[in-house]
Amino acid sequence: MKIHLPNSAFLGNIDPFLRTLDITNPDRLEITTNEKWISIHPIVLSMVAAIGLTISPLKIHFKKPEATSKHYLKRMGLFTLLKIPSDIKITEHEPAGRFIPLTQINDSSALTKFITNMVPLLHLKPKHSESIRYIVSELVRNALEHSLSKHGAIVSAQYYKKSNSIRIGIADTGLGIRKTINHSHNAKSDLEAIQLALSPGITGATKKEGGTEINAGAGLFFIRSIAKVNRDYFMIYSGKAMYKLLKNKPTQKKISLHSDPFMDRFSKDENLPFWQGTAVGIDISLETTKELSFLLDLIRETYTTAIKERKKAKYKKARFI
Repeated sequence: MKIHLPNSAFLGNIDPFLRTLDITNPDRLEITTNEKWISIHPIVLSMVAAIGLTISPLKIHFKKPEATSKHYLKRMGLFTLLKIPSDIKITEHEPAGRFIPLTQINDSSALTKFITNMVPLLHLKPKHSESIRYIVSELVRNALEHSLSKHGAIVSAQYYKKSNSIRIGIADTGLGIRKTINHSHNAKSDLEAIQLALSPGITGATKKEGGTEINAGAGLFFIRSIAKVNRDYFMIYSGKAMYKLLKNKPTQKKISLHSDPFMDRFSKDENLPFWQGTAVGIDISLETTKELSFLLDLIRETYTTAIKERKKAKYKKARFI
């Protein structure tokens, strides 16, 4: 496998990075970097770490970074998590208010501990912390409960002062969305599986509209909706497909929530290198973040309406005896 860390890879321009992934030869990983500068979204680091954990540290070759920003990789804990020797010297600083290094979460207790530590590290205000707690909790819980990844979920996050935003990346190397959703549905492609997973009330746990008491098929729909209402990027990549929610135009004052993610302003790619698992990236602008209570009320209304309409359409179908 080969991964090249470019000079820039954020959600808005992450497509070229994904296309260059070489997932062949899974017994060896070669990591290279741009020689001058590395400026990447946390999802990129989470993906590198997730895939690196699937092989022996002895089979990972990391060409010594020359870029002045190589210290970022050290501070974010990439070498430590993958047990790669590194002679990069850095002056350790208090990470509060700046970033959350790569963290491997394998169970619910580790998730609880991570969520507890995350808020003070990022110095989040209550109206911001609620949304971000919810997003991280739901995405990691999905990875733990559905992906069945031996290595759990890999999480990282960073605060960007210039844009006053939090960027979060969560990746796993588990079953992937299509296999998970097809436990109860029949997605014919990775993109169709992503479409179903992002729709309200659809889950791989059951064919029943609205899911079950334990799994209502709401998590990813809620997260997509939070990103849309706040005019933020949201990206999900699994198998050979990627769906990216694009920012709504500032001139669009009223934002409508759609049950079908393909009705939103988005981009897609169905011919990417096959990612065994799921990777999710999201940006949260702290300038525009709405109160979580307001968001959830709006999202629940859309969720309930979508379930009722699908049930109504289902029962209207002609039945032949």
